[in-house]
Amino acid sequence: MKRLIHLIIIVCTVFTTAAAQSGGMSDTRKLGMALDYFAGGKYHEALIMFMKLDKKYKLNPRFKAYIGICHYHEWEYEEACRYLDEAIPELDVYSPNERSVYYNAAAESHFELNRYDKAIPLYEKFILVCRPNEKGDALFRLGFCYMFKEDWDKAAEYFKSALAYYTRFPRKDRASRISQLGNMIKGCEEQM
Repeated sequence: MKRLIHLIIIVCTVFTTAAAQSGGMSDTRKLGMALDYFAGGKYHEALIMFMKLDKKYKLNPRFKAYIGICHYHEWEYEEACRYLDEAIPELDVYSPNERSVYYNAAAESHFELNRYDKAIPLYEKFILVCRPNEKGDALFRLGFCYMFKEDWDKAAEYFKSALAYYTRFPRKDRASRISQLGNMIKGCEEQM
């Protein structure tokens, strides 16, 4: 019994010393806080904590994707692409809804960097796993990708598909976009 008490005291001392050396908080607790920040939409705070942990440990692909999402929300598209492009091939085991978030953020990041050839397959993957009411925005972006590539036929097709989804899943904030799509389709058809 005396040995057990002595062992417990040693273990508690080791953990207390380790916590004191890491700023009073264990790395497990820091990861928990980073996840709480991430879930709460506090991406800047989550990013700071994830980056420190990634520097100290090699975080798994899911956490790398979280870092990419944080960069995306901070408008740091180059870094978002770097992390998400590395992580996405390793994330096939996760639910379609979760993967759709990664695909969309990566596609949007490449789109913002005018990398349409890289954005297109990510939007296409997003469309395969997202909810039906989310497809319109991806189709809209795909239309722009092809328009910027001057592939007028495909651009018009994607704009028409986006219009169909916007009509099927109406939202008040999309009225101007629906109006804009009519003009975009007409413009593409004139270029053919």
